[in-house]
Amino acid sequence: MQQDSSKKKNGWNFYGTFPVMVLLAALILITPEAFTQPSTRRPQAPKSPEVLPGRMVAFRLYAPKADTVSLAGQWPGGQVQMARDSAGIWNITTGPIDPGVWEYSFRVDGMSMIDPLNPMIKPMHEPRTSILHLPGEPPLLFDFQDVPHGVLHTHHYLCKSLGGIREIVVYTPPDYEKNQKKQYPVFFLQHGMGDNQATWTVHGKAHWILDNLIAQGKAVPMLVVMMNGHAAAWGDATKTRQENTILFERDLIEEAMPFIESRYRVKTGPEHRALCGLSMGGGQSLTIGLNHLEKFAWIGGFSASVPARETVAAALADPETTNKKIKLLWIACGKDDFLLKRNEDFIALLRENNIRHEWLLTGGDHSWPVWRGYLGELAQRLFQ
Repeated sequence: MQQDSSKKKNGWNFYGTFPVMVLLAALILITPEAFTQPSTRRPQAPKSPEVLPGRMVAFRLYAPKADTVSLAGQWPGGQVQMARDSAGIWNITTGPIDPGVWEYSFRVDGMSMIDPLNPMIKPMHEPRTSILHLPGEPPLLFDFQDVPHGVLHTHHYLCKSLGGIREIVVYTPPDYEKNQKKQYPVFFLQHGMGDNQATWTVHGKAHWILDNLIAQGKAVPMLVVMMNGHAAAWGDATKTRQENTILFERDLIEEAMPFIESRYRVKTGPEHRALCGLSMGGGQSLTIGLNHLEKFAWIGGFSASVPARETVAAALADPETTNKKIKLLWIACGKDDFLLKRNEDFIALLRENNIRHEWLLTGGDHSWPVWRGYLGELAQRLFQ
């Protein structure tokens, strides 16, 4: 066979050994000082958040070009400046932080951002906060405990009334799969303005709250249905809050309720259905519930964006019938909540028209630590 002389020089393969020659030359040219020079590569990612003994927590962020970085935590004393080290990592160790599920974010040169090292992010239409969960000792009601657990199901359905695909999250109680002939009551639980159908479980821990209450014998086993309360397109400035509620009502009654009743073993009738929500979802629940007493006998609002008088006029006009149909009308708000005055005015309206209700005024503001507590309180009352 004829050899290609361009690939052979003096009996050895020139192209095959050329890379080795280049490597040897490069090693000769590298000075000993090169091995001692600091690396310009990005350092290994730090850990954040890191829970330390005594419920102290370290937060870290790699931002070598930032001028200022601060931590904005939901817990008391959570607003603190961070310090940068020589590697460009901003650090702060703070605490002790009380047990709870807390929101936090970093503020970098005036811009708020999530913690890029923490996969736990609060579900929102515009995500901007990370989650820090510090379990209690003994465990708190919203902590994961060694009890039988229910199952979370996520469904997508074509909402013909709104002309789009919608997502829904459903909690089934621990004994749902075992008792194939048993039917269950249904609790429709709604989120607030900035959140979505996943927030009540990922951040609110609704499923663990129900698991723990059911295990303690304090709550009736029930389905919990969490819908997307934004029936109008997110950011659609042409739709008012009231218009969004009207669209959501259509989705709930015409689409979601038949969807659930066709796929799950649920009891029907108003005495087996509850509707409650927080903030925007509280306003939706009070409005829809009081206008559909033929469908919901258990109605509630947490820090609710309460409805105007005219939107629930029919229920107010006939208190005898309203009181006869309602099993429980439960409304709660914190003393430092910016919606407190509106809630107090709504309670005065109910009293003026002799509508039977329960009013709970607590400490706290417009935040999830308050709403988790409300869910624990209300869930023990439902379907009893």
